[in-house]
Amino acid sequence: MKGDVPGVIQKCTCGQSCCGDNPKADSAKVLTVEWRHVGENIDTTCERCSQTGNTLKEVLDEIESFLSERKIKIEVKEKVLENEKIEESNMILFNGVPLEKLIEGMEVSQTPCASCACITGQDDVRCRAISYKGKLHEAIPAELIRKAAEKALEI
Repeated sequence: MKGDVPGVIQKCTCGQSCCGDNPKADSAKVLTVEWRHVGENIDTTCERCSQTGNTLKEVLDEIESFLSERKIKIEVKEKVLENEKIEESNMILFNGVPLEKLIEGMEVSQTPCASCACITGQDDVRCRAISYKGKLHEAIPAELIRKAAEKALEI
């Protein structure tokens, strides 16, 4: 696709071969999704971040045609964090807004993460988790990712 940016996975959902060649693309809405994690990629991140990343990909694949019909383009950014920024690991932002800010009643906490300890070389590492409706989620489930995307797009 024209205009590819390193670190950005662009999904053309305009129905044309390339949004860059489509004059109507300028009027399309964009859902920018940023996934943050430690580790070099989805295979080398911690277990919960890997689960979140795989679930995020599945959800975006599922909603892609729905969004395309509404002229909404999806841009996915994967941000690999330095070990010192572990508190941001396992974070998803929709159009710059963290998932937990989009869904009322959701809270962020930090829970022990043995796989993050291995990645960072530290002994006692805590990784992001979210609580929603009384349930703790270390990996972010599909239904909450879908709900946050809908809120971000106001659909």
